[in-house]
Amino acid sequence: MRKVLFYAPLAAFLALALFLLSGLFSDPRERASAIVDKPLPEFALADLMQPDKIWTAEALKGETYLLNVWGVWCPTCNAELGYLTELREQGVKIVGLYYELPRDPAFDAPFDLSVLQRDVSEKLTQNGNPYQFNILDLDRSLSLDLGVSGAPETFIIDASGIVRAHHIGDINPQVWRAKLAPLYQQWSQP
Repeated sequence: MRKVLFYAPLAAFLALALFLLSGLFSDPRERASAIVDKPLPEFALADLMQPDKIWTAEALKGETYLLNVWGVWCPTCNAELGYLTELREQGVKIVGLYYELPRDPAFDAPFDLSVLQRDVSEKLTQNGNPYQFNILDLDRSLSLDLGVSGAPETFIIDASGIVRAHHIGDINPQVWRAKLAPLYQQWSQP
């Protein structure tokens, strides 16, 4: 019994070392998404630029599209806008899901939609506008239901409203060709 207890710390150390070592060789953008192959969660959220217009999961059905989670505060999101605009020009439908950072009322000014609309318009004018429209996820309810951990993240949603792929990180020519274009084309087929 004493021999077993003597080797227990060594066994625990080796198990921990193997676990940490496996993390060194994993790609943090390649994590399994629980939402893939499930319907887009139900929601009713306002259009960022036309707040009287409400978007729902049902209203988005009918054709395959990319749902791109982004924010003006995100430098990687801003960097991918140009390439996403090229994809839109090639006929890829892209819907923006604007991810607003949480605000601390003790330090931040109150939320002002007109300021956000101005900032978004300026950013899209500067870097390109790939979006058919932007859904404002002010309380991040849809983002949480999708399992979003930050921005940018992109989902491929098929014509029936089923989430078919989830990509964490920017979309650039290499990612599009190697990973997302084949899936987008597969789910765009009638």
